[in-house]
Amino acid sequence: MAEEFEQIVREYQDKIFCLAFAMLGDRASADETAQEVLVRVWKGLSGFRAESSLSTWIYSITRNTCLTALRRKGPPAGSLEEPAMRREAERHAAARQPMAASTDAAALLDRLPVKYRQVVALYYMQEKSYDEVGRMLGLPVGTVKTYLFRARKSLAEELARERVGKGEA
Repeated sequence: MAEEFEQIVREYQDKIFCLAFAMLGDRASADETAQEVLVRVWKGLSGFRAESSLSTWIYSITRNTCLTALRRKGPPAGSLEEPAMRREAERHAAARQPMAASTDAAALLDRLPVKYRQVVALYYMQEKSYDEVGRMLGLPVGTVKTYLFRARKSLAEELARERVGKGEA
């Protein structure tokens, strides 16, 4: 079983991290969560019944572990409707989006809602099919397509805004 686990680590370690990063939005949390996922895979490997593909099982563990991490973080304190919170959010957003680096794919993906980021990460970065993404995230195929459409639209609008801001339009 140790050799089988080593093979899983070699094959899935980066993919687990990418999905965790897409869902959580920061490297430290993604790294910690990826390690937690691998521990869960190790502990559960003997009970894996192959009712689904190994990758689907691993991505389900990753997704659920990320969702647990997001719940632990809890909602941000305060409301964005409060003027001080709104100013702070705008200042933070402006600081995180320098014009020179804003076209970086990771920075653009980071601006998407979590539900869109995870679908984009699986479909484009992990090259999974609509069906595979749906199974991994527990979503109907139609919802996967909708999320991808909305994510692409949002990214295109963001790029257009940046180009106008740079005077490239």
